[in-house]
Amino acid sequence: MASKSEKKLRSARWFAPDDLRSFGHRSRMMQLGFSEADFGNKPVIGILSTWSDLNSCHSHFPDRVEHVKRGVFQAGGLAVEMPALSVDESFTKPTSMLYRNLLAIETEEVIRSHPLDGVVLMGGCDKTTPGLVMGAVSAGVPMIYLPAGAMLRGNYAGQILGSGSDAWKYWDERRAGNITNEQWQGVEGGIARSAGTCMTMGTASTMMSIADALGLTLPGASSIPAVDSGHQRMSADCGRRIVDMVWEDLTPNKVLTDASVRNAAIVAMALGCSTNAVVHLIAMARRAGLALTLDDLDALGRVTPLIANVRPSGKDYLMEDFYYAGGLLALMKQIEDRLDTSALTVSGKSLGETLVGAKVFNDDVIRPLSNPVYHEGSLAVLHGNLCPDGAVIKPAACDPRYYKHEGPALVFDSYPEMKKAIDDENLQVTPDHVLVLRNAGPQGGPGFPEWGMLPIPKALIKQGHRDMLRISDARMSGTSYGACVLHVSPESYVGGPLALLKTGDIVRLDLENRHLDMLVDEAELARRRAAWTPPQPRFERGWGWMYINHITQADKGCDFDFLQTDFGRPVGEPDIF
Repeated sequence: MASKSEKKLRSARWFAPDDLRSFGHRSRMMQLGFSEADFGNKPVIGILSTWSDLNSCHSHFPDRVEHVKRGVFQAGGLAVEMPALSVDESFTKPTSMLYRNLLAIETEEVIRSHPLDGVVLMGGCDKTTPGLVMGAVSAGVPMIYLPAGAMLRGNYAGQILGSGSDAWKYWDERRAGNITNEQWQGVEGGIARSAGTCMTMGTASTMMSIADALGLTLPGASSIPAVDSGHQRMSADCGRRIVDMVWEDLTPNKVLTDASVRNAAIVAMALGCSTNAVVHLIAMARRAGLALTLDDLDALGRVTPLIANVRPSGKDYLMEDFYYAGGLLALMKQIEDRLDTSALTVSGKSLGETLVGAKVFNDDVIRPLSNPVYHEGSLAVLHGNLCPDGAVIKPAACDPRYYKHEGPALVFDSYPEMKKAIDDENLQVTPDHVLVLRNAGPQGGPGFPEWGMLPIPKALIKQGHRDMLRISDARMSGTSYGACVLHVSPESYVGGPLALLKTGDIVRLDLENRHLDMLVDEAELARRRAAWTPPQPRFERGWGWMYINHITQADKGCDFDFLQTDFGRPVGEPDIF
């Protein structure tokens, strides 16, 4: 039932007054071909699309925008498309993470500065989901997230290929000389067969699913493959629903609650989520003024089995299979008793209402709790003298023999140094060594690049080794796998303990007890700390300067300090136009 009158529409502030300024607004709408029957007494819906010609994940968005518009018009609203920064993974250098907050700022300011009563956010490629959501949450108008959906399964020579995961696998085989250039090119042409995001449970699928579990999408929308006709129908449904949300005044603060954030964290653990999920979920929660910590996530992971058998944490299936098996709603139905089903969703229904009738159609893809892929959740959070503020590892995606491990560190201060060394077949390295990359965190990267799945040294690859313990203050792709400890916080670039580690120091990982330490006595560490000198600034101007000076560390979500809810005046409409 409508709770907002036409006079209370936000867009009415632009169009309704009988003054010179509103005359200008109305006349410019008429210049665009609209008549006064199109605006002034109906919700204006902004469609924020992160499409670009270089974002292959979103190549279907121009078509989907038309379906959203159709839905908006059918529901009695006015749809306007608004471009938003297209932060893609494939081409954005040095890393797309450097620009997530830029998308969040743009999203917030586009909404705040235009006559929009509600917004449909169109994203999917990794950073677009958190960037759009963070900005829209801060702006505070009714919003609904439209996930891009995953691409079709890859295929080469009868073998099913998964984005990223199989690229790393086949690249190692090529480095070892086990596959030909022709085979490598066949994989290259077969691994990405349609529009849509990575079809493994990488960061894109993880974050779309998290948005769904938060209640920010139409229920189950995150599982629909990008090129399925159901995706077009869902897009039109988004257009119809956002108009109703405006009249209902269903704003993000009514959907994003402690309960919905906890639900999303539990679902992420059960999915086999990307390690990047912790950074983005913490950032999104904090934009809503909700406290969420790494330790909260670890505690939930301890008691939430991983039940989605989807690569890379699972062994056999991809997102298309996950959809056919029942999708996210079916997975949430499996763990319904662990969720707060009273949480509200943008559908206007509670989570519990959306799960009525959800079923699993393949219990090898979506496992029962009695037969999980892994007995705990997707991620574990470590602490110790190497990472006093935390670090993250994905246990189900690495060789179990590294769950408890001691070995000498082999330390690299930059990615080029590391890359040159690991391709040297004469490198003195054993499977017990611990590869360490530093100066790759939020400031050091710069921008927190996905360098954390350090390549196995070529000499070990040729000996048949495919995993070893690796540690960095970087991130890694959600499609990656292996015994990789990531997000070491505080990062080495700002003087975190990782900056004090030396080649030859013994590093100890104890996954069960969540410890990561260097076995160096405190007196020696104090000497090293006194001798440490800060590196030169990465940027001296522009966006990079703003980023370096205001980015928080990984354990705080890598948002800007001045965008947090406890900074300055409360979020709300500006006092003046």
